Amino acid sequence: MPLNLTHRTHGCARALVALCCTALCLGAAAAATPHKPSQRAAGKPAKAAKPVRAAALRPAPDKVRDGEAEARLIEIYKLIGQAQTRAALAKAQALVKDHPNFSLAQLVYGDLLTAQQRPVRAFGDVPDSAVGTGAQALAELREESQQRMRALRERPPAGAIPAQFLQLSAQNKHAIAIDASRSRLYLFQNDPAGPRLIADYYISVGKLGIEKVAEGDLRTPLGVYFITSNLDPKSLKDFYGSGALPINYPNPYDARRGKTGRGIWLHGTPPEQFARAPKATDGCVVLANPDLERIIRTVEVRTTPVVIAPALRWVAPQAAQAEARHFKDVLQAWRSAKASGDVNRLLAFYTSDFAPNGRTLAESQPLMKVELGRMRGRDVELKEVSVLRWTDNAETMVVTFGEVPAGARTGATRRQYWVRQGPQWKIFFEGVVG
Repeated sequence: MPLNLTHRTHGCARALVALCCTALCLGAAAAATPHKPSQRAAGKPAKAAKPVRAAALRPAPDKVRDGEAEARLIEIYKLIGQAQTRAALAKAQALVKDHPNFSLAQLVYGDLLTAQQRPVRAFGDVPDSAVGTGAQALAELREESQQRMRALRERPPAGAIPAQFLQLSAQNKHAIAIDASRSRLYLFQNDPAGPRLIADYYISVGKLGIEKVAEGDLRTPLGVYFITSNLDPKSLKDFYGSGALPINYPNPYDARRGKTGRGIWLHGTPPEQFARAPKATDGCVVLANPDLERIIRTVEVRTTPVVIAPALRWVAPQAAQAEARHFKDVLQAWRSAKASGDVNRLLAFYTSDFAPNGRTLAESQPLMKVELGRMRGRDVELKEVSVLRWTDNAETMVVTFGEVPAGARTGATRRQYWVRQGPQWKIFFEGVVG
């Protein structure tokens, strides 16, 4: 009979020797995990799980906490690495009881049960006769385990931030950075002293990986985005879990390069799944529902940036601030040109293909003259400036600021996309976002 990898216990086995080696490497990382697993008494091994209704697969409300299930899984790994298999078995039994839809936890529990009867042979040691059509699902669980453990071994340096976060404004109360190579989402809180990492979570990306180019290519886009809305879970199918946070793909840089597609969301999992394989979506970023719920409760629509990178590069905040100061000189030069009232001087800051609202640069010139005329040479103050960098085959900056003419109390919130052309920075898109 083919192995049912959605509801497994006795039929699965993990190579405890390999797991011990990995768990020993996880010692320091597991100790740094912010959520402590709950303590439970040991009991008799559970019987093989039976298929249950989706609603029954939801953990009890008092047990749903972001990061909690993963933290408990890592503690089990750590106990195995310390040869405390009896304690590991008890905690694994408690974990699958609380989260029966957590397939990876079921796999570990099955390994520990199997180890009571015979030595295991390999990582995810399931008899060939039992695997059947579940071979792919088993391989995906192995990859999920490796990704979770890698991210916990290779922690960001203390106090470091992603290199893309050159400057966040007070309007950016939170920020998100996604490292696709580690299947990991990092959540930051922007304190007066700068961005501070407050949580991180396992995520899934596109079935065919990253670097989305076209509609339906099953890839997750790369770039700098912003959360555009918060979709009510009552309006969504169960497939999307606890809710969804759409992002603004394709952004102006994507559009400039001819990328297509739409509907890229951060969303949850259906009730019968705690998590999905590292590469399992149609292009969205998917989290376990408790983790998504924490993000939904935390972040703000329109002002929360989401950086999706192949691999994050972590830098000291001082290094990012130094680079931000250099670019702010460029931004201030643009401000001075706009305040001068000289349209030719201002046009020097725009690319030849700058085309707001479908107009060419030449067609935009009369509108720029009208706007400059309204300002009557008044100075412009830039408030709440944020600068996010993106580098692939070109270097770009996504800049958001409040533009307040001298003498006015308020002004428009403007977003610009700059690209480096040789030694110069030029604007290829700008628009009002608030």
